[in-house]
Amino acid sequence: MKAFKLLIITLFFCCSTTTFAQTKIQNIEKAFNNFLNDEQTRHAMASLIVLDANTGKVLYAKNEQIGLATASTLKTITAATAFSLLGKDFQFQTTLAYSGNITPDGTLKGNLIVIGSGDPTLASWRYQNKENTVLNKWVEAIRLAGIKKVEGAVIGDDRIFGTQTTPEGWVWQDIGNYYGAGTSGLAWRENQFDIHLKPGGSTSDAARVIKTVPETPYIQIVNELKTGASGTGDRSYAFLPPYSSVAYLRGSWGMGISKSGISVALPDPALDCAYRLQDTLKRLGINTTQPATTARLLTLNNQAIPSLTQKINTITSPSLSEIAYWFLKKSVNLYGESLLKTIALKSGKAATTAKGAETEINFWAAKGIDKSAMNIIDGSGLSPGDRVTTHAMATVLYQIQKETWFPDFYKALPEYNGMKIKSGTINDVSAFAGYHTDAAGNKYVIVINVNNYSGSGINKKLFNVLDALK
Repeated sequence: MKAFKLLIITLFFCCSTTTFAQTKIQNIEKAFNNFLNDEQTRHAMASLIVLDANTGKVLYAKNEQIGLATASTLKTITAATAFSLLGKDFQFQTTLAYSGNITPDGTLKGNLIVIGSGDPTLASWRYQNKENTVLNKWVEAIRLAGIKKVEGAVIGDDRIFGTQTTPEGWVWQDIGNYYGAGTSGLAWRENQFDIHLKPGGSTSDAARVIKTVPETPYIQIVNELKTGASGTGDRSYAFLPPYSSVAYLRGSWGMGISKSGISVALPDPALDCAYRLQDTLKRLGINTTQPATTARLLTLNNQAIPSLTQKINTITSPSLSEIAYWFLKKSVNLYGESLLKTIALKSGKAATTAKGAETEINFWAAKGIDKSAMNIIDGSGLSPGDRVTTHAMATVLYQIQKETWFPDFYKALPEYNGMKIKSGTINDVSAFAGYHTDAAGNKYVIVINVNNYSGSGINKKLFNVLDALK
């Protein structure tokens, strides 16, 4: 009798759970259809897919096989690929060495050379190896080597990633601003610097440039910024191409703005790194006879890159797990582009964006995802030319749950709308991708994406759709 009652209770519970799940799917279908009929999406393309996170079963899908611009949700695939191919404990190493020889009086008849490995975190304020920490370690190593004077230069060796810093397809308005900072074989301070600004007294006045932080005397700033009306805030852009020494500031800087200024992409991070080390040495009385330079500049001027005599210091980056945390949490585009090139390099290919994307696509194709569903051309999703289906992205997110590194990946995902989901936003594109566990303990993989919507405030409407899963 007891066994019969238990069977009845179990059957009731299973039926209730099934009905509950079916109701949720009906609710999300209704919510998404309402979204598709919204005035803001009249000329848009939107896609949604919901998987059972335990089984991978498609619970609901609409337009899931259409490739859409991903914005920063592409970072989930880049991070998953990096974890898979590099390992969660992977670390970059940057080496300080010298060429030539050191005389008994401490004169280095040669050059100090900083050899980059593509580490995007070198001198970043997010980690232990901040700018001053790195410079202090290098100064200590130089002193321990007995060097008191350099009859040569400080050289930033940036060769490992080649000379193309920004992926093809990036928008001119993005390049030059901090979020459009390209890669470098010798990255430095996340390849950015700050420009402090002050608005004028009226909209007829120009906004003023106060200073750069740190000082960048080798960059000329042409200020074309206007003063914006009160409440308009930051509508400024820096136009500063890679390897250029002239930055044009355009747009407006609003009256009453609380920000001190903008962050701008370094045009040549390896040169800035060499310059900072040289400047630090000069202030400490260790002079160099030649200006700071880079391996790229030496090659450009048909000068030989000196051979190393001795390595004197190695800076080791945080682990990939730590890098991925900030990559996903704060959506640092530089990290994605550096990881994509590193993926290519560690797979035995040239360290280029294209080869990294090819490696990434082939990796997931081997796991059953159609290559044509992943038109990937960068690592961060900043390019509007990326096209990935929500089905492909959801499949990646489902498959990685069984990996030993998945807890680190999951921890790095931001939380929006009470869900662990990565956001993505570029011009008229908004997307979210990640995971959700509802009040009953049901787990879902979710990817939602809308391209070419109109107006503003679209995220609230996306959240209204996802709320049907709560």
